[in-house]
Order: sequence, then C-alpha cells, then structure tokens
Amino acid sequence: MKKKKYIDQILVTSSTLSSSKVLEKFKFRKTVHQFYPIDSFFLINKFLEFWRPSIAIFVDSEIWPCMYKNIKKKNIPLVLLNARLTKKTFKRWMKLKNFGINVFRNITVAYPQNLETKNYLKKLKLNKINYLGNLKFAENHDENFEKINYKLKKELNKKKIWVASSTHRTEELFCAKAHIELKKRVKNLITIIIPRHIHRSENIVSEIKNLNLNVSRHSFNPKGLKDTDIYIVDTFGETKKFHKIACSVFLGGSIIYRGGQNPLEAARFGAKILHGPNIDNFIDVYKLLKYFKISKKVNTPRELALSITFKKNKNIGNRIKNIGDNILKKTIKEIDNFIIDEFKKT
Repeated sequence: MKKKKYIDQILVTSSTLSSSKVLEKFKFRKTVHQFYPIDSFFLINKFLEFWRPSIAIFVDSEIWPCMYKNIKKKNIPLVLLNARLTKKTFKRWMKLKNFGINVFRNITVAYPQNLETKNYLKKLKLNKINYLGNLKFAENHDENFEKINYKLKKELNKKKIWVASSTHRTEELFCAKAHIELKKRVKNLITIIIPRHIHRSENIVSEIKNLNLNVSRHSFNPKGLKDTDIYIVDTFGETKKFHKIACSVFLGGSIIYRGGQNPLEAARFGAKILHGPNIDNFIDVYKLLKYFKISKKVNTPRELALSITFKKNKNIGNRIKNIGDNILKKTIKEIDNFIIDEFKKT
C-alpha cells in the first residue's frame, strides 16, 4: 500500500539575519525561509492569509499573542515544541494572569523541555501537555558542517587549545585573563573565543590587544598561528566545528546575568563544561552534567584557568548522545502521528 504524502511544503521563519544565513547552508527540497512578521493583528492576518498553513509549530519560548489568537481563529492546530518557560518569564505572565491563560489556551499541544516548564504550563491552564524530554540533547549528524579547514586543523594540532563559546560583553576579557593565567604553565596555548554576537568582533580584538595578547580572526584566514594567543571565530554557523575538537569549553552568558548558553553540543563531544554562576536557562541540563561530573562552576579567570583540561571524556559524551537520540526518536514519532491525525480530520 502506497504511503500517503501529507506535507507539500514547510515554511521556516526566523527573526535574525544570522539564523537565515545558517538556513541557507541547508538545501531542503520542500523548505522555504521567511522572516517572522511583527506581531500585530493586521500583519499577522496578512501573513496567514498568504501562507495558509495547515499546522503551526513554534519552538522553545516563541510565544506570540497576536499570532496565536489568529491561528486559533482559523482553526489551525498549534504545537509548542520543546517549550521553555523560565521562572522570570512565568512571573511576567502571571502578572497578567487572565491574559496569559487566554494566550496559552490557543495552543493545541505543548511538549515542554523540562519539568519546571511543564509545571508552569499547567498553572497557565494549558489543555494538553506531553513531556518527552529536551530536544537540545539531540544533534544534527551532518559531517559537512562539522569539519574544520584542513590547514587550520593542522595548525591547531600543534597547539594546546580550549574554547570559550557564546561569550557576551566582558566575558571575552574574562577568558583572555584566564589565558594569561593558563599560559604560565601550558606552552603553545591558544584560546579560541566564539562571541555570541560576531558584530562585536572588532571591539573584542581591541580589548584583548590591550592585554598585550596576539589575536587572529577566523574570517581573515590567517596563514599560521605561531604567535597567536587568542583566535576569534567571527563567522556564522561554525561553533560546532570547534566544539568537536575542544577538550574544555567555557559557556558564556553565565558570568553576566543572561542565564547561560546551551552546553549540550560541547558535552556530546566529551568536553569538560565550564560556566559562571548564572545558568538559570539550563538548570536541569547542568544538574545532569554535574551528576556526570563533567561540569564545573567558576567565578574568576584564575579558577577558569585551573579547571581547564586537555583530555576528553568520550564515554560521557556518548551517553549524552544516546539520551539525545532517544528523545529525538520519541519526538519525531509523536509529531508524525500528530500531523497524520490532523490531516485525517481534513
């Protein structure tokens, strides 16, 4: 019996130029990318009238009141996938409790990424909640996007390296000072810094040079790294390549008050995860990493320098990959069944 085809086209929306550039690298046959519209009733209505989606899937913390209400009006099933609500966000919704409940009731089904979010969604009177696990444990197995340029890899193989990933303002200097400390006992050291926002790269370079450190930029394709102290990755979509080769990764957004960045990609490759005290965005994830004994909190550049290792823990990395694979399989099965059931109704 021939399997019925349910999906003709997938529309992917995003709000940033960087995300659109990442999506350009993938050549999906049925996928179209558009920038997400401003959340006003007039623009949202025009958007939905033009695209006429059969099912709407929102990811993580993408809660848009006007869009949700219009989707509900048009009887379009709405899925909130890998839903995330922080304590801070939940408190904001509860200040406008009736409004918040009305917004969340537009959701057909939500799949929270952690038990904290599941509890918050219940309090916001969401009708259907199904906890499957955090999709951020899963990974994209595309070797084409994981390989570092051969010449660069050859240069890095001559060095001792560690990575500071998704850093925010002031955290680059924090890591550069850790480099100075670490350099006292480790020869041929390079610190790779991957800023969260690459448009800041010139300012970062200037600040680090004030510490009398030599800086190279990835976008300049340097011929050699003999005298390089700090290597700035100032290009889109290449973080995974450097996570793959690092034995220690510091995750930014954790020294400043941003709640931390996702440590799972680096952890899947067996890296030791280092972070500051502010990790509210990934409390459940860090509990697991702490249980596996592969993460450590640091408060000063010296603590960071003393915590860096140059040996991977591949066993734990594989355990995290297996967790991710299982969550991904369950989620795909659930979404497939949801889509099939919805199309059978039409």
